[in-house]
Amino acid sequence: MSVVSAAVCPHPPLLVPEVASGAAGELDDLRAACLTAIEQLAAADRLLVLGSAPAGTTSVGPVSYDGSAGGSFGAYGAPGVRVGAGDAVLPLSLAMGAWLVEQTKAAGLPRSYLAVSSATSPAQCVQLGREIAAGNDRIGLLVMGDGSARRSEHSPVHLHPRAEIFDTTVATALGAADSVVLAALDPDLAAELQAAGRAPWQVLAGVLESGLTGNLAYHAAPYGVGYFVATFT
Repeated sequence: MSVVSAAVCPHPPLLVPEVASGAAGELDDLRAACLTAIEQLAAADRLLVLGSAPAGTTSVGPVSYDGSAGGSFGAYGAPGVRVGAGDAVLPLSLAMGAWLVEQTKAAGLPRSYLAVSSATSPAQCVQLGREIAAGNDRIGLLVMGDGSARRSEHSPVHLHPRAEIFDTTVATALGAADSVVLAALDPDLAAELQAAGRAPWQVLAGVLESGLTGNLAYHAAPYGVGYFVATFT
């Protein structure tokens, strides 16, 4: 098995205290759960951070970045917060993943990044996960993905009646490491619910076929967006 451990985390920029400013404490529990989940990846030989490509990306092929790729939180009001040494090319999901990693002992691992477009079909995502799991390196996989952004009347987009059911299905599947349920998520429904994690979770589904077991550490929607933290070993 090449993926020796995995973690799922969300990517709201508000996890960065400089972005959240006076509201930073509101996500203390989520931030702590993410950092704890990522710590267990440090036993791997290298780290792969997997996330969603920017909205509107139509390419179905994954985009890879090496460990020197940079990211910036300037668009979120914190221009002084950066990750990586190179140009700020990482999409939010991967920049947020890098920021979280750099708060943990997993920061010392060699690292690479992979962005998957929402245009990628479930079958293509699962196949990509199988290919990741078939390698020879001992990989720690960090999967970045948000649930539905339509969980409440205060969500970024107005409440959708199927949002909570969708997120509960994802949460249960993550806790059970249920690759079949994750692989069966409907991309059209995920798009309607603005669930940015669909494609990365379906890549994870292909990885989970190798036999990892799961544990759900966090599931809530503090700002009307579903957030999950889970670990797999």
